[in-house]
Amino acid sequence: MTTPVAAYAAPAPKAPLERTTIERRAVGEHDVLIDIKYAGICHSDIHQAREGWGEAIFPMVPGHEIAGVVAEVGSGVTKYKVGDRVGVGCMVDSCRECENCKAGQEQYCTGGGMIGTYNAIGKDGEPTYGGYAQKIVVDENYVVRIPDGLSLDVAAPLLCAGITLYSPLKHWGAGPGKKVAILGMGGLGHMGVKIAHALGAEVTVLSQSLRKKDDGLRLGADHYYATSDPKTFEELAGTFDLIVSTVSAPLDFNAYLSLLKIDGALVNVGAPEEPISLNLFSVIGGRKTLAGSMIGGIAETQEMLDFCAEHGFGAEIEPIRADQINEAYERVLNSDVRYRFVIDTATI
Repeated sequence: MTTPVAAYAAPAPKAPLERTTIERRAVGEHDVLIDIKYAGICHSDIHQAREGWGEAIFPMVPGHEIAGVVAEVGSGVTKYKVGDRVGVGCMVDSCRECENCKAGQEQYCTGGGMIGTYNAIGKDGEPTYGGYAQKIVVDENYVVRIPDGLSLDVAAPLLCAGITLYSPLKHWGAGPGKKVAILGMGGLGHMGVKIAHALGAEVTVLSQSLRKKDDGLRLGADHYYATSDPKTFEELAGTFDLIVSTVSAPLDFNAYLSLLKIDGALVNVGAPEEPISLNLFSVIGGRKTLAGSMIGGIAETQEMLDFCAEHGFGAEIEPIRADQINEAYERVLNSDVRYRFVIDTATI
């Protein structure tokens, strides 16, 4: 039997989110029912609720940075028990049979694609609804454990912002002896600074202005430069092994590629709504890589949570009530948050 659950939904594209009731599926054999305690607000929630990335499914309950407590488990569940502290990120299922799924890279599922936590159609044919709600039912294989060292509120944004930065930093070898730049000092970028620093890299923040410089240095950056200053590009030419761009607005990629060493990589985790233009000589001259990365697999997400707990940090958050979601969206668009809004779902 389905369960009615209070939630906040966008009833139509670009419409303000409003309180509503949704139905969660009955707890199946391998399902976990989670009492959601906190849900982060990701910029991608705004892109999707406003159809910036293309046609979407409405009504939409956004939210893929979910932290809560297990309330019920199915008869076949072996990984979790009632009372466990758990999280759910950007996906709630995948085909499980393709090469990528079997390799623990479920986010790159080729057997129909991963099933998003919201704005997707589940295997039951019903739309998925995300974390701006009081409860969610998820297959145990797409749930992760939140370590005791992390409080649930600062852990919630790690389920997207944390793994989105951890995965490329690990894949491209951020660590001792490597010069890493984090482009953008927002919800994603601030986690990139923390993680790259904890991995042992020399970390530089490239931000439009210097207004968040004190925060950047406090969170682990060694250097901080304003990209609005043309001298930055002269001074830092040929400096970095790796640049991770968290920016979801159009950039001059040719300028940023000039900051890489030979064999350096510029990896995009921010996703602008518009196509980019590129002069290919920017990559040819220096055997450079322009790449992208999308979240991480379930096992790597667990690894990231354990890493953050071991190093004693979560996200920098601003807690809000559910009735502040629409205001929070506008503030995200104005870069007026330090650094992640987190909804206290008890207020739904």
